[in-house]
Amino acid sequence: MHKPTLRRIATAAAIATAGALVITGCSSGSSASSIDKTAPKTLSGTVSLWHFFTGREAGVVKKAVQGFEKENPKVTVEIHGGQDDEKLQKAISSGQNIDVGLSYSTAIVGSFCSSGAFRDLGAYIKRDDVDLSDIPKAVRGYTAYKGTRCTLPALADVSALMYNKTAMAAAGITSPPKTLDELEADGLKMTTYNADGSIKQLGFNPLIDFYENSPEHFAPMIDGTWLDSKGNSEIGTSAGWKKLIEWQKGFVDKIGYAKLKAFTSGLGQEFAADNAFQTGQVAMQIDGEYRSAFIADQKPDLDYGTAPTPVMDGLGHYGSTYIAGNVAGIAKGSKNPELAWALLKYLSTNTDAQVIMGNGLKNIPTITSALDSPKLEVDDNYKTFVEAAKNENTITSPATTDGAAYIGTFTKMWQAYQANGGNLSAQLKTLDKNIDDANTLAGP
Repeated sequence: MHKPTLRRIATAAAIATAGALVITGCSSGSSASSIDKTAPKTLSGTVSLWHFFTGREAGVVKKAVQGFEKENPKVTVEIHGGQDDEKLQKAISSGQNIDVGLSYSTAIVGSFCSSGAFRDLGAYIKRDDVDLSDIPKAVRGYTAYKGTRCTLPALADVSALMYNKTAMAAAGITSPPKTLDELEADGLKMTTYNADGSIKQLGFNPLIDFYENSPEHFAPMIDGTWLDSKGNSEIGTSAGWKKLIEWQKGFVDKIGYAKLKAFTSGLGQEFAADNAFQTGQVAMQIDGEYRSAFIADQKPDLDYGTAPTPVMDGLGHYGSTYIAGNVAGIAKGSKNPELAWALLKYLSTNTDAQVIMGNGLKNIPTITSALDSPKLEVDDNYKTFVEAAKNENTITSPATTDGAAYIGTFTKMWQAYQANGGNLSAQLKTLDKNIDDANTLAGP
């Protein structure tokens, strides 16, 4: 599997730095006045697609592209695989002839839209009467920036709870937790210790920096929001975020921060075969739909289940999730914008193309018609993620020109608090100031 988009956004600061390559030397890529009044009746020529997939996964993308070529026999798509975001950004900034670029992260949307690195798609969408209502609300949100839609979605990752059925049964637990109180109680019940007091098996690891434990993936627990309508941080003034941080810190303290860190340091890498959930060392964890593919390949005998992320009573909406994903746009220097638009529209809005990629990559389609398609391969565990993606309360995080770096700032503050405690209200106030100062420096 490719590196998941869910985790990518946690490195927003690094993405923002690379994004400066695009921002410097980019004028507006919006070309609304230059597009034809009607779409071409017949498409012909060559169009390029840059994407980050490699190996087997690149073959899945190629299969989806072949559907486009079959519909448009006079068109040839030149595919450039293995092009990560940094390579894509440098190529666009240097004026290389790129038509469609596929990114693994929503974090680029703010910089690419505001700088014109990706063209404004609004005129194409209006001209061709493209119905965006098939794209779930949260996904529509993360593919635009301040009213400018310069990207369309191409699969997503969502988070949910995964649980070890054997460990749960051994602890006498008959159903997965739905609330944070239940998650904590079940997690403590399934935690066992060695003779020296060290952790033998952990029911749930509450550390905010463990695997997919991050502000984004904890946000659905409280229906958490990030920025107000003016782009200022509202994390620090949110009663929900404060309650969630206090709950998490209390959970950490019940086991012991030092004890948790010692245990975690001995666990396998998240995207390796010795992932702690796959080895049984951790009985429950928040993870993405891609984990099912890892398990099928690396630990096929693991008896596990999936369920929506538990929520805080009165704040979260059970069944919802956090969603982010791959986005694609037309590069500002495209010499074949009509072909680029046709290819982009096909990959993002064609039901069969989305199903082919969803089945092959085991990520989540980003149009409802594909999520509901009988051709989509959905087992009980994958179904949890599909249903969460369709949930009307599912959320994402807003784009900023610095690559949503506020999430990284929030994570560092949370890490410090779980380790050292202190005056949480004061730390949250400082967090808001730091985020707002950074956003001001980053520009509109």
